[in-house]
Formats: sequence, C-alpha cells, structure tokens
Amino acid sequence: MKTGCHTLSPGCSGAGCAKEEHTLPGETARRDKVWHPDRLILVKFVSKRMKRNFPPLAIAPSILASDLGHLAEEVLRAKQGGADLIHLDIMDGHFVPNLTFGPAIVKAVRGCTDLYLDVHLMIEEPEKFIEPFAKAGADGITFHAEVAKRPGELIRRIHDLGCDAGITVNPDGPIDLIEPVAEEVEMVLIMTVYAGFGGQKFIPDMLDKVRVARHWLKGEQRLEVDGGICVETVPQVVQAGANVLVAGTAVFRAADPAKAIADLRAAGA
Repeated sequence: MKTGCHTLSPGCSGAGCAKEEHTLPGETARRDKVWHPDRLILVKFVSKRMKRNFPPLAIAPSILASDLGHLAEEVLRAKQGGADLIHLDIMDGHFVPNLTFGPAIVKAVRGCTDLYLDVHLMIEEPEKFIEPFAKAGADGITFHAEVAKRPGELIRRIHDLGCDAGITVNPDGPIDLIEPVAEEVEMVLIMTVYAGFGGQKFIPDMLDKVRVARHWLKGEQRLEVDGGICVETVPQVVQAGANVLVAGTAVFRAADPAKAIADLRAAGA
C-alpha cells in the first residue's frame, strides 16, 4: 500500500507505524526519513535497480517544458495522464549553454511521485554529481560519453549507488564512444536535437544512430530518444528501434496532457 508517495509492506495499515521500517519481499532498500502529515516514518525505499515493468513503448514527459511554479501539480498531471517516467534535464551552463536545476529539484519531484525518475546529466563533470542526484532520488542517471574520461567507472559508480545507468552523445558526437560500454548500461539515449533547450526541431539524420544503437542492445536494455518527439516523429523513431520517448513540449504544453500521451503511444503502435 502507499503512504504519501512511498510504498509500505503488504499488511501495514500505515497507522501507528512511526519509526517502523518497511520493504517489499525480495527487494533491497535504502533507509531514509519521510515526512508524513501524521507522523515521521522511517521507511526502506525500494531499490532503484528493481525490475521495471515498462510498457513496450514508454513515455517520459520532460519537466523542462512544465510550469515549474506548479511542479507537483504538473508531475501529477503527467502521471494521471499515463506517463511511465519523469525526465529531468540537468544542465550546468558549461557543457550546454542553458542552466536548469540541481539535486534539490530532483528531491522535490521524488517527494511527490513514485514514477521512475530519469535524470539526464548535461554537465561537464558528471563524476562529481552522480552521488548527489542518486541520493536525491534518481532512478536512472544518464551521462554524456563526450565528457566521460572513464565511462566504465562512472557506470559502476551509478550502479553502486543503486541506480540504472545510461549513456548518450550529442548529435555531433561520435556514437562509437558508446559501443565499448553499451552492454553495461540499462539504457542508451540518442539525442535527436542538441542538448540545451526544449522545443527544438527533430533531426532526421539521428535515426541512423538509433538503428546502430538498437543492434548493440539486448534483452531489457532500453533505447531512449529525446528531442522533437511528437506524433509526426514517433513512427520514425519507433521503427528505428526506440522504446522510450522523451516528450516535453508535446505533453506539458498540450491542452490535454493525457490525450497527448495517448496520442504519442498510439503513433508508435
């Protein structure tokens, strides 16, 4: 059952369980304090590297396009509309010209949803920030191969912190940087626009990268695309092999986010 946004073990009523610890059978966990209106609960968070039952085509609305003044409501709208993940674009103003948000925002989003938090680090020194974002509540952390001197070590560090690992390159970056570690990650992200700003137009040439990456991945490894994703471009990326779609403007700027998510999923069917 749920208490707030947090899962309690079956059979726990929630009432009178202050300072008790809960986890689900067969799942590893980390300990954290969670504020609840009636009590302070010490819960064991379900391991972030648990098996995720994503649908064949998962939709990941990007909060970069949301109304950040009403962040909790926007995340709730996305979840109620059928979102499978929440995508968070972390920009440092150096690797990309834009500056967005840090671990505090990830922690705030974690506090209002149990959806998978898909954190994309568009930063120059990802090794310095993996731990803060993991502790803030990220489920998956993706970094750019262009700035990773030892990508294998970064992947192992992400795993050690209990998160899924992802790797990506910008449209002008060589995809060959990904191949040596492709088998070690849970997800490869293909950028179909240049990292830094939302609302850009889809770059069709990136479909070749999607096809190449699909040949490297096996089993439950996911292939995500980000940039210019809308009902017109979804069929192209899905046919090329993508199964996780990041969509910001197409969801949060839509009059009806639920319909927008449904339309994206239908376009890829």
